Amino acid sequence: MRPGPESHPPQVLEAIRRRATELFQDGGSVDGHDLDNWCQAEAEVLREISTHAVRRAVVINLGGVVYTGEYDCTAADDYAPGEWKPGDPVPVRLAGDRLYLRRPNGRELQTTIVKRIG
Repeated sequence: MRPGPESHPPQVLEAIRRRATELFQDGGSVDGHDLDNWCQAEAEVLREISTHAVRRAVVINLGGVVYTGEYDCTAADDYAPGEWKPGDPVPVRLAGDRLYLRRPNGRELQTTIVKRIG
């Protein structure tokens, strides 16, 4: 028997949700594959965690363009995932391959754009 979602910490559930959303969008936003996307996302995230290669990233929708920005947690100025909730307005600044996100405390989180959809 496979553990259910309730057995995952909130950060892992959020990572799975983000990856499932990416899979949905990458698949052309076709309805009816929710469970497949979730199971694939869960397997990928749990595999990443098990190898300690956890990707630190944020996903931002900016004017209909979805950016995935990875960040170095050692240089993130105490950024903690969950500072923003889905749908929160986030002031953003783009500069080349960098995406800067204004945090609630006024500091910026610098990310490197690794994916752009739209």
